[in-house]
Amino acid sequence: MEAREGVEPDEFQRWLQHGRRKKRGGPQIVRRSGLRFAFYGRTSTTRFQDQQSSRGWQRETAEVVIADHGAIVAEFFDAGCSRQMPWHQRPKASALLAAANSSKRPFDAIVVGEYERAFVGDQFEYVATELGQCGVKVWLPEAGGPVDLDDPTHHVLMTVLGAQSQREVLRSRYRVLAAMRTQTREQGRYLGGRPPYGYRLVDAGPHPNRAHAAWGRRLQRLDPDPVTAPHVRWIFAERLAGRSIAGIARWLNEKGVACPSSADRQRNPHRSAHAWTVQTVAVILNNPRYTGRQVWQRSSGARSARTADSTTAPREGLGQEWAVSEKVAHPELVSERDFVAAQAVRASRPTKDGRVREYLCAGLLVCRMCGRRMDAHWVNGRPGYRCRHGYNSSQQRGSTRGKGLYVREDRAMAALAAWFPGSGPLDMLRCLRRDDLVVLCDPGEWELVRAEDAAGPIQSDFVESPGSGPDPFMG
Repeated sequence: MEAREGVEPDEFQRWLQHGRRKKRGGPQIVRRSGLRFAFYGRTSTTRFQDQQSSRGWQRETAEVVIADHGAIVAEFFDAGCSRQMPWHQRPKASALLAAANSSKRPFDAIVVGEYERAFVGDQFEYVATELGQCGVKVWLPEAGGPVDLDDPTHHVLMTVLGAQSQREVLRSRYRVLAAMRTQTREQGRYLGGRPPYGYRLVDAGPHPNRAHAAWGRRLQRLDPDPVTAPHVRWIFAERLAGRSIAGIARWLNEKGVACPSSADRQRNPHRSAHAWTVQTVAVILNNPRYTGRQVWQRSSGARSARTADSTTAPREGLGQEWAVSEKVAHPELVSERDFVAAQAVRASRPTKDGRVREYLCAGLLVCRMCGRRMDAHWVNGRPGYRCRHGYNSSQQRGSTRGKGLYVREDRAMAALAAWFPGSGPLDMLRCLRRDDLVVLCDPGEWELVRAEDAAGPIQSDFVESPGSGPDPFMG
């Protein structure tokens, strides 16, 4: 049916808002003046939550709070941000704080749809204090309006809400982690993430949860990749034969074998896909999933041990912390016996005369040119240390690399004695490690500095000064 002539397009919307709610005594009056509000909302994920629905109910709650007090004129909504992330690290929240500090601020106050969506722990107190210095108040549904931290009642309420929000995070995390550990141990279930190099994902049947199965969700499991699995088997075989990790990486590069990030670019867009490295081979040799067992929680990323704004990468957890399937969950690429034997090869091996080489200054000497810790190196029948300024033993040496730096251990210990007169060798080394000190050295000079001050390149060019005096570290 065509619209009648003379009828405005928004007439139906005006009827929905005002016409059907007319009361006796005259038309309804809608208040248009008042405070200007900025709405803030947040959703944790964009993959498992409907951003539009989440934003909708949060904004509706906020509009109820400010009814008859003003209207929302600006909106800031963060998607994909954890509530534990500080406001200054959230894109929209940081933009809101910047706008609040601006002299041309377009709003008078801020309204939040739900406390637990915006804050956790004591975040509210920090944010409200910063906004209060700009003359901006925060309105919350839980407080029924603006929050005044000078009011004892409001202060107690915010403390309780912060503790409750933190409790919800910890409780949810514990339940999820406990369930995932059980699924790994008892079911051997694949719990997501990139499959290890040498494996691919195949269908493993319908989801055990009937509701998820009704939606069409299915399980996946690991299966040997016909292209890359032979390379994994070869790596373990060569390691068991005594070949070094660097030698394995160098051979793979020379033969043109695609490294893990190059073989699966879709799942590794953040990696260089350049070549095999010593670390890449070492990670493969240390991954127990190649035995057919499903393993989870190898990386200890529990946030309870880190602050919310910490940038520390998850560390490799201890073996007793891992969740390992009780039965074989997928085809193996190496037997458990060979895997354990490969780990033993990694340990220090005795020399031909049966002795194990020891390096007293390992990790204590840093190259001034590139900021790298010098490698322990046995040369001319005695311990020493060297830095090849980024040269990787898994690749061929380039012609543009600078001359390597070499330091003899006996010369280094003699020079260290000048800093610790009267102390024995072990006492000196113990003191350095206790105080987190390192020796910064180059062919011209040496210096005792804190380890954090020696990180990263110290100087851009390596220039050997022919006029410098003898270096006490050099052989």
